[in-house]
Amino acid sequence: MPKYQNAMLKKLLLYLPCALALVQCGAPQTNTPNMEFKQIPVTYPFSKRDTAVTDAYFGTTVKDPYRWLEDDQSAETKDWVQKQNIVTNGYLSQIPYRAKIGKRLAEIWNFEKFGTPFKKADRYYFFKNDGLQNQSVLYMQENLNSQPLSVLDPNLFSKDGTASLQEFGFSKDGRYLAYGISEGGSDWRTIKVKDMATTETLPDEVKFAKFTAIAWHGDGFYYSRYPTPQKGDELKAANENCSIYFHQLGTNQEQDLLIHKDPAHPKYYFNLGTTDDQRFAYLISSESTSGNTLAIKNLDKKETGFKQVVAGFDHDFNVLDNLGDSLLVLTNHKAPNSRIILIHADKPQEANWETFIAEDSKDVLSAAVVCGDKILVNYLHNASSALRVFDLNGKFIKEIALPELGTIGAIEGDRNSTQAFFSFQSFLRPNTIFALDMNTLEKTVFKAPKLDFDSDAYTTEQVWFQSKDGTQVPMFISRKKTIAMDGNNPTLLYGYGGFNISVTPGFSASRAALLENNGIYVVANIRGGGEFGEKWHKNGTLLQKQNVFNDFIAAGEYLVAKKYTSPERLAIEGGSNGGLLVGACMTQRPDLFGVCFPRVGVLDMLRYHRFTIGYAWAVDYGRSDKDKEMFDYLYAYSPLHNVKKVAYPATMITTADHDDRVVPAHSFKFAATLQEKQQGDQPVLIRIETSAGHGAGKPTSKLLEEATDMLSFMLYQMKISM
Repeated sequence: MPKYQNAMLKKLLLYLPCALALVQCGAPQTNTPNMEFKQIPVTYPFSKRDTAVTDAYFGTTVKDPYRWLEDDQSAETKDWVQKQNIVTNGYLSQIPYRAKIGKRLAEIWNFEKFGTPFKKADRYYFFKNDGLQNQSVLYMQENLNSQPLSVLDPNLFSKDGTASLQEFGFSKDGRYLAYGISEGGSDWRTIKVKDMATTETLPDEVKFAKFTAIAWHGDGFYYSRYPTPQKGDELKAANENCSIYFHQLGTNQEQDLLIHKDPAHPKYYFNLGTTDDQRFAYLISSESTSGNTLAIKNLDKKETGFKQVVAGFDHDFNVLDNLGDSLLVLTNHKAPNSRIILIHADKPQEANWETFIAEDSKDVLSAAVVCGDKILVNYLHNASSALRVFDLNGKFIKEIALPELGTIGAIEGDRNSTQAFFSFQSFLRPNTIFALDMNTLEKTVFKAPKLDFDSDAYTTEQVWFQSKDGTQVPMFISRKKTIAMDGNNPTLLYGYGGFNISVTPGFSASRAALLENNGIYVVANIRGGGEFGEKWHKNGTLLQKQNVFNDFIAAGEYLVAKKYTSPERLAIEGGSNGGLLVGACMTQRPDLFGVCFPRVGVLDMLRYHRFTIGYAWAVDYGRSDKDKEMFDYLYAYSPLHNVKKVAYPATMITTADHDDRVVPAHSFKFAATLQEKQQGDQPVLIRIETSAGHGAGKPTSKLLEEATDMLSFMLYQMKISM
């Protein structure tokens, strides 16, 4: 099956799972303070305010005194970053149990992690991390019973583990593997090629690929790239003039064949995929994180141009594969919960489309894979997975029973095989690989990691709460079965709420440790996400974005009212768009939360579209320069512009120097403003990671350091003794 499923659109704003934990460090923890909490003094670095910097929006003058922090290459900004990190590290070093937390967290994290096996040219491949390796390693097996051999080890890409493997693709015969390398977490990719027969890395090298697929055809592959950026602007300049190229093995990049570009629309971006049999190529374009055009080409017929199938950006069209001369396409066109259609290559007009699997009235169809003579379809039912089997005529056969409320990750199958695999995890079960016999449709555990965690002592419940406008919103609450509902439990509330991205159950060793220590972990499935289809998404966008914040605030109020926790013991966390969520909620309701973690957040809603790929997010946010109504709406909730002189919760802002998705200027300016206006005793720190980006590919060592710092900060602010 083709690995590219319009994932490029979602990559433009990354969903970041929670990385916090409470960990058991020797003596039993109690939730009632029994130690003297000492306020750690903090003196913030000087942040220059340039009051002359202003912008005019439809008659409103907006001051931007920390605009100078947008220049991440200036000596002044670098000095500010260094001084902020000195303050943050100095503060964290004074937390008495920080070292214990780090030690225990590493112990819990240290278990084997397996990826879902996939088959290529009669060989099986899978990723595995031994436990604390910075990056997972790609292994190969001749068959499922043979000894696995390491064939690509990303830990060798760099000494410190900060270079990571991202996109990859095998040639049809399995001889060659092309793979993209990210340096320091950046979205820029360098694509290299390995000869799997000789184990030699070939001289071929493609630079400045970005938001790309790797789609093979014969002895070459298609990829997406942008023009080479100017020196110093690599991580902040707007990404414009995307193009599709074809690289033939054995040639230099300068010889690559230009396949597609559109100079008239510099902000459009493009991707090209090929079907598993390489008969068809499909070209998509988009201007945002949702909605795409679709054009196709029959490569066997050596067609010179692409046939336009869909011209607008109103809906999503995700090519899954082909069934003979027809393309199997997942779409939300005339189906908010999505359906699968057949598009005939020779007559691709909408009038000829056929519904293959109809839209479900309640559940969202999220993914599908052809395996043998059947199709495995992954649905979202109330924000958790359901796996259903259909035949090649689109007729429902059976639903596969899953162990509990959880999430199906990768589904891997081969059209010529009767063996499929899928990964499954829940809040209480680490990622487990199941084998599925496509003849009997019986599943068996193929790989289950061993972890010292008694899941039987805990429970996950799904509750529904009422938001401000009366909407019923669900959330998952994981806790010890015997926990006391006395309002003293340290609780972490996580949310995202944007870009049609669904937040579903997932296991983390750090969250397991939270549960072990009488903590509670909560995920709120707020509007803006994709848990209930396109309508749920749209109700949290543009002039309805405040619904997202209202939902999250209502979740916090529910947890307090039901005595799961109290405001002093309630932490909120979110990354990227979730960082915006935290920033907006803490500025709107600073009294409701004890600790706040806005991670790599979009915090300046008036200028976000001016950097890298930010303009693509306007489909969810709108733009401040569009009209007065949109400006007024953004200005009313933009976290940066709504910091007032009040007492804010203890806050740790996190960002990274190589984040070219949500540039660190957002976090820099928010931190400077919050430090300036904080009226309470609670600290406002910013943790600026080096040689790291938006989150993808971050090495285990850095993940552990970040989790340790955030956890130490959270516990200490909640006055939890250890």
